[in-house]
Amino acid sequence: MNTAPVKITDIAAEQIKAKTALNSEAVGLRLTVGSTGCSGNSYKMEHVLVEDLTADDKFEHEGATLYIPKMHSWMLFGTVVDYSTGELDSGFTFTNPNEAARCGCGESFTVDRPEAK
Repeated sequence: MNTAPVKITDIAAEQIKAKTALNSEAVGLRLTVGSTGCSGNSYKMEHVLVEDLTADDKFEHEGATLYIPKMHSWMLFGTVVDYSTGELDSGFTFTNPNEAARCGCGESFTVDRPEAK
C-alpha cells in the first residue's frame, strides 16, 4: 500500500524534468484538480514559475519537482503519478485511491468529500 502523500515514479520524474525544461522560468510542474467533465474533476499539469509557493505542497523525486496546491491535497493523498507512452498518445497518468468514480472516457473523476467529525 502506498502511504506517501504523493508518489512520483522514475519515468514520471524524467518527464517532469523534461517538461519543466521547456520553460526557462519554470521551477517545476504543478498538479491541480479542475472542475470539468461528466464526473466533475480532472487532473491538470502546468508549469510553476518563480512565485509565492506557500499555498503549495512540494514533492521531489530524482531531481523532479512537483507542486500540489494545499487546497487539493485531500483529493490527491496517496496518488501515484506516472507517465505512459502508447502508440497513439502519451501523458501523465494518476492512480488516485481517493477516486470514487471515473467517467466512461476516463477524462474526469469524482472524489467523495471526507465527512466532518
